[in-house]
Amino acid sequence: MAGRAAEVLRARVDAWRSGSVRAQWAVAAGLVVLVAASFGVSMVDRGLMPLTAYFLWLLVARILLSFRPLLVVAAVDALAGALSLVLQEDLSPIQWLAVVEFLVAVLLVLYVASRARSSLPGMLSEALLGELKDRLQAQGRIPSLPGGWESQSAMLTSNGVKYAGDFLVAELSDDKQRLEVVLVDVCGKGTAAGPAALQFAGALGGLIGALGPEDLFRAANRFLLRQGDDEAFATAVHLLVDLEDGGYQITSAGHPPALRLDLPSGEWLIDNARGTALGVLPDPELHVSHGRLLPGEALLFYTDGVVEDRASHIDAGIAWLQRTAQEAVGVGFRGAATRIIDQIESGDDDRAVLILSRQRE
Repeated sequence: MAGRAAEVLRARVDAWRSGSVRAQWAVAAGLVVLVAASFGVSMVDRGLMPLTAYFLWLLVARILLSFRPLLVVAAVDALAGALSLVLQEDLSPIQWLAVVEFLVAVLLVLYVASRARSSLPGMLSEALLGELKDRLQAQGRIPSLPGGWESQSAMLTSNGVKYAGDFLVAELSDDKQRLEVVLVDVCGKGTAAGPAALQFAGALGGLIGALGPEDLFRAANRFLLRQGDDEAFATAVHLLVDLEDGGYQITSAGHPPALRLDLPSGEWLIDNARGTALGVLPDPELHVSHGRLLPGEALLFYTDGVVEDRASHIDAGIAWLQRTAQEAVGVGFRGAATRIIDQIESGDDDRAVLILSRQRE
């Protein structure tokens, strides 16, 4: 019997976790019963069930229920809690104030719940957002590269939030001889750009490796145009590297220019690929550059938040990045991306840095 009860309870919990409407109303019915029992106890001995106990049921309902079931539970809870005091004889001014404050608190909880657009309980909404964040971050990890190569990335989100419009997708061929990476900066910042970034990352993740760089960007451009949003655009840069001989191709769609650490001069040189952003024109202008990384050289990619500042021109920002990158790799490539990001104050734009380096033989 106990095993059967545990199985039924597990099934009900699983149904609630799936967002089932029926499960939501079942939980609401259970909470209404508890509120009614609380009211009965308060009529017998008000000291055992003070007004704060009704607010506790309201908080539980806010965590477990979506808005419509919550509205029903809140109405019953507010009525029971208020009546548990009002039915007393000769209420003091403090007790009347407590009733008013309780009803205002109920309205505030309902207002906050009504602003949620996921149609899920508060707990499930938080879990969903966490899962989306984890998926976006997991998709941006570059696979382990063969010996002689090293990649690293670092990101600083706008104002310290956990969601960003900067992301990357990567694909390593089965024979581990070819690496493709796309670094993207979606219009917007922080939580406002997070959903668009996740959607766009999924689209690119399904196409990378299956299409050539220019075809990939043209497909991505059509995808953004279909969104029908004037602000649905992004800058992006695609890197294709032959891990056997170090040859590479950079395709840019309006992205800030990449930097290449030149071994003979020891300086970070500016790549010439620029182009226009995706999602703006039916036929975006894509710029392509080619080169070869020698052992000891590296490529550095970044988003505009790294180099753009309202008080200075982007060229000054790129010059700053060249100097900062020079210092960051002076003690070795490992951790250089993080050392660069650490030099940037968290502001109102997302910032990302990606470094691909070829180790000395």
